[in-house]
Amino acid sequence: MRETRSDGELLRAIAADTDRRAFEELYRRYAPWLTARLRGRCADAGVVDDVVQETFLAIWRGTAHYREEGDAAGWLWRIGSRRLIDTLRGDGARGRLRQTLARFRHRHEASAEERVLAGVEHGDLAGALIRLSPELRAVLQATVIDGLTTREAAVLLGIPPGTVKTRALRARKQLREELA
Repeated sequence: MRETRSDGELLRAIAADTDRRAFEELYRRYAPWLTARLRGRCADAGVVDDVVQETFLAIWRGTAHYREEGDAAGWLWRIGSRRLIDTLRGDGARGRLRQTLARFRHRHEASAEERVLAGVEHGDLAGALIRLSPELRAVLQATVIDGLTTREAAVLLGIPPGTVKTRALRARKQLREELA
């Protein structure tokens, strides 16, 4: 019986000579886990499957380099989650969002995000976030932390864009009230 290789050994073998067996073993070990984890962030199974394939192709082609810092699962998650965000954003979506927001925001008015960050120093941010419903927290995570557009967050969460907007407004209002 052959001994199971560690994640580091598999990744070194893949990087050194594109060892197909090492790659297949790594894929069998982590593809189901990565798929399940990404499906928790995106309701579109087709998008998730594509992202998982792109993640492992980056490893096979050598465009993703493991530096043996931290565990392989965390490294794979970083690659996969970044690729998911990039896929959901599409080309130039982030730049268009910034331009649109810049036109509507008054310079003297702090954004909801700036108020939340100020709450880290002057308020009970952790408590306020915990008191948000899971639905409101998920929308804040997608739009504020992950920086997704309303449409991208809707795809990620599997809800209509209008619901994303409504939940984001409710979450920001509740945080403003609690952190004021």
